[in-house]
Amino acid sequence: MIDKLGVIRYKRIGPLTPEIVKERLLPLCKSSAVLRVLAFLVLAATVPWVYAKEAAPAAADPALEQRVMTLASELRCLVCQNQTIADSNAPLAEDLRNQVREKMRQGSSDSEILAYMVARYGDFVLYRPPFKLTTALLWFGPLLLLAGGFSSSSAASCAGDRPRIRNHRFRAHARRRAPLRKRG
Repeated sequence: MIDKLGVIRYKRIGPLTPEIVKERLLPLCKSSAVLRVLAFLVLAATVPWVYAKEAAPAAADPALEQRVMTLASELRCLVCQNQTIADSNAPLAEDLRNQVREKMRQGSSDSEILAYMVARYGDFVLYRPPFKLTTALLWFGPLLLLAGGFSSSSAASCAGDRPRIRNHRFRAHARRRAPLRKRG
């Protein structure tokens, strides 16, 4: 609270002067419990900003916008590659959403729009590509990698049971030295 003279006053302490701050407020802040509470309050005040999103554009036709977002969730963003164009904020994703919106305004069906996008960008634009001979590696690649890793790890664990001498020179040296070791 500021009084008539422009001095900041606190109800219990009086005027907030540097001496008062040093004598009464700083000892409170040296306590770790007070610092923890202050840190918690600062973090708690920033929580709403985490959930803030960019406002969706207000559509003239909400049914059309819902249809656009449903179809956009089936198309991959070509820039982000791990997001749909409905989720991406990339300029290309925005352009693709606008293309989908225009095609829908022209009266195209969802399958016609998907066919147009596939013809223009290939099967990669589909977030769930169809199973074809050209996409077989895409579907079975992770399984093949998993099987290869399992087989190589099992082969390595079986090979660890017996000692191996990889260097042929060391083998020959070991054979020559072996009779000497037995004698001694």
